[in-house]
Amino acid sequence: IHETTTPTWLGSVPKNFGKASAGMIKADEWRSLITIYLPIALVSLWGAGTSHSSDELTVCLRIMLDHTMELVCAVYLACAQTMSARRAQAYRSHIAAYVGKLQEIHPTFSLRPNHHASFHIYDYLLLFGPAHLWWCFPFEHLIGIIQCIPINHKFG
Repeated sequence: IHETTTPTWLGSVPKNFGKASAGMIKADEWRSLITIYLPIALVSLWGAGTSHSSDELTVCLRIMLDHTMELVCAVYLACAQTMSARRAQAYRSHIAAYVGKLQEIHPTFSLRPNHHASFHIYDYLLLFGPAHLWWCFPFEHLIGIIQCIPINHKFG
């Protein structure tokens, strides 16, 4: 993250991401992490041309990389500046592939309500257009500002 150069208009993540001093990561920072930084890191670690201790491990890591890239594609499509029925269908296809293989790749993992809810984003993309027109980042920012106001844990 520290060595990655990105456009100035792109929201970044804290340079010390992963450390307690970085604080809580915001939704827009998660978006940057999943669409920019994570693919770069995982492709360089697990992608074509990388070597591992065994062929079995190489295959396993490639399966996990391809699975993660399904989520990356879904997030990218959901956050696109423009939306069409074709893009919404591509989103649905990628999220279905990601959720569909979660338990196969991670057998002890249990699906959460968010996984179900992610399928409804397809409907919202068709009904309301690009997600940036109806997402809540501005409200999240306001809540973050309000949380910093010293109230001494008293209301009123």
